[in-house]
Amino acid sequence: MFYRCKILNVNFPSSMSLGTFVKHLPFSIPKTSLPPQRLNFKSLTTTTTCVTRSSSYFETLNSRQKDQIHLYVDALLQWNQKMNLTAVNEVNEVMERHIEDSLAIIPPIQNSYISSCNNSFDNLRIVDVGSGAGLPGLVLAVACPGWEVTLVESMNKRCLFLEHAVSLIGLSNVQVVRERAEKLGQDSNFRERFDVAVARAVAEMKVLAEYCLPLVRVGGLFVAAKGHNPQDEVKSAERATKLMGASVLQLCSVESHSPHGQRTAIICLKNRPTPRKYPRDPGTPTKEPL
Repeated sequence: MFYRCKILNVNFPSSMSLGTFVKHLPFSIPKTSLPPQRLNFKSLTTTTTCVTRSSSYFETLNSRQKDQIHLYVDALLQWNQKMNLTAVNEVNEVMERHIEDSLAIIPPIQNSYISSCNNSFDNLRIVDVGSGAGLPGLVLAVACPGWEVTLVESMNKRCLFLEHAVSLIGLSNVQVVRERAEKLGQDSNFRERFDVAVARAVAEMKVLAEYCLPLVRVGGLFVAAKGHNPQDEVKSAERATKLMGASVLQLCSVESHSPHGQRTAIICLKNRPTPRKYPRDPGTPTKEPL
């Protein structure tokens, strides 16, 4: 599963901040969001749509960022020969299914954060839960050098790859943490410390809510990259999301070249602190979803 959004081909000046750049991108996002208390899950079909027209968000990056992405892709494919990091093994397929997909999550985060959190978009603390090969977190760190990105991954071999990739491409804004999300959510050094939590291709929404929302500060966002028709998953996760202290803010759909033609970012706003008993012990959210 991947989430992809094609943005107009615009050069990204190195002297311009990412927030300023994104504000000037010629795409439109309607102001209307879906108030959580008014969501009718039986007939939930309306989503906030990111209008996109052109080939590649990658082309908007500056030359250094492009070089960093290419180094990352080369390392990913090389390491993939000895461990399972991705199901795809061609450069073009990695670029389309993973790089473009990861970069596409930036506009929904930008729109929702500025409109709902009333803070600067340029300097965010991001946590990528279940980062795997660094998708989307490592790619976001390249595109948004002002962000502080924490990659959370429980498997040691994947953490070794992430540390190698971070060193190889020279990122100073990335921290790799080898730990279960459930344990991290109970650690005072990480609990409710992040502006935004992201997750891509990790678990179903009601499980992700318990993984991610304890890490998000009150007033921050949880963004899950999902498939073309996530309404049933959102409905199923309503109780878990509420228990974690959050509510669904909006669903943002984008076009893609997937068989279904679009992907969706489920965006949740953290309204109040997560109760101390959450997240539960490692493995429990998966075995006994809320």
